[in-house]
Amino acid sequence: MSNSFADIIEKASPAVVKISSSRVIKASEQQGNNPLMNDPFFQRFFGGQGGNSARPRDQRESGLGSGVLVSSSGYILTNNHVVDKATTLKVELSDGRIFTGKTVGADPQTDVAVVKITADNLPTMPWGNSEAARVGDLCFAIGNPFGQDHTVTMGIVSAKGRSLEKGLRVQNFIQTDAAINPGNSGGALINAHGELIGMNTMILTGGNSGFGGEGGSIGIGFAVPSNMAKGVFDQLVKNGKVSRGYMGVSLGDVSAETARLLDLKNKGAAVSVVNKGQPGEKAGLKPGDIIIGLDGKPVNSADELTMSIISRQPGQTVDLEVNRDGKTMNLKVTLGQRPGGLETDKSDDGDDDSQKNGDSNDGDAVTVRGIHVEGLTSEISQQLGIGSGTKGVVVTNVDADSVAADTVAQGMVIMAVNRQPVANVQDFKRLMKAADGKEVLLTFNFRGQVSYTAVPAK
Repeated sequence: MSNSFADIIEKASPAVVKISSSRVIKASEQQGNNPLMNDPFFQRFFGGQGGNSARPRDQRESGLGSGVLVSSSGYILTNNHVVDKATTLKVELSDGRIFTGKTVGADPQTDVAVVKITADNLPTMPWGNSEAARVGDLCFAIGNPFGQDHTVTMGIVSAKGRSLEKGLRVQNFIQTDAAINPGNSGGALINAHGELIGMNTMILTGGNSGFGGEGGSIGIGFAVPSNMAKGVFDQLVKNGKVSRGYMGVSLGDVSAETARLLDLKNKGAAVSVVNKGQPGEKAGLKPGDIIIGLDGKPVNSADELTMSIISRQPGQTVDLEVNRDGKTMNLKVTLGQRPGGLETDKSDDGDDDSQKNGDSNDGDAVTVRGIHVEGLTSEISQQLGIGSGTKGVVVTNVDADSVAADTVAQGMVIMAVNRQPVANVQDFKRLMKAADGKEVLLTFNFRGQVSYTAVPAK
């Protein structure tokens, strides 16, 4: 291992730029946000009587970030939050030259944006393959933290496929311990070959996630993977906007235990909701299906399948391998346009006729393996947000010391036991008794989403 990485950094660093942004906050915006402006005492204190009133004036707000030159003709990859609402952009190169930048396009869903400057023969950074990056690989972050030009920090790829709750609906971050601080946003995360494998975007500070302009580094930073960033970049340069594939279904993960009970060759992604009239329904997908393959490749999680679908274009047809009730089938889905670029879709069964549930409240209740269930009525279905036509029994309580305590929860509607349908309490009792002493697979609906869980043997 080399004692110095100077050659790598010397080659890559000139492609990283500083982006200074400014935006004007209109007086009308301030008026609405500052109640003191309407206070008579406040106005009089600042000369409202016959003098200058305390009316707010337009103010200018400044920001600082980084960017990466990926085209010799002046196209720069950066974060959406670096350029969002900016009225002016100034781009400073490593040689000190300053250019006026223009936002070509931005995608808030991934926090990716493209800025263009008018120049030629610029230094560029080659795209790397973020899929090929492995946990433990050496990496370097280059940017302008706190305005300190071209700061380089070193670390490793700490994890891949990370998601955070920060308003971004399409997330698949690379996690790194290379120090990332305010001003690093939009900067480069490179591998040991000097290739761009990610764009630094977010940090964790004391357990709180934030964009690169908040807090300071504690060794947990996140970068948009280069493969995702390049896909968005190409669309923004070509079309000024991003289009994403869409099946119109909600997906959930399948646990390793459930995959074993279902005898799946890989974990897959469970279809919990199929929206009416959307591509998934038209192709024949149903709630409870488990998608185990996409275009001949195995699927191991809901996030993995989601990322694969949104990387494809509307109108493209994909081949799904689906496990339904223990049988494998293939379905072809012609993808639609994902509304607003969102990652997931809310369930909407489009039918409020609760009488179609078929009341099964025969007054019975039963407890098996610590699971207390009652018959499902149309009123209970409405309260639980269960779609019309759903049959099953509702879990009213689970004994804390029972074998089901860790896998079954109050409010679940059990629809099947070991893939055998449950229409009422008697069905549930009979099927559970038939599996006495054995592990049981339950198909359930929780708040409108279908999934699976396992109940251990006694």
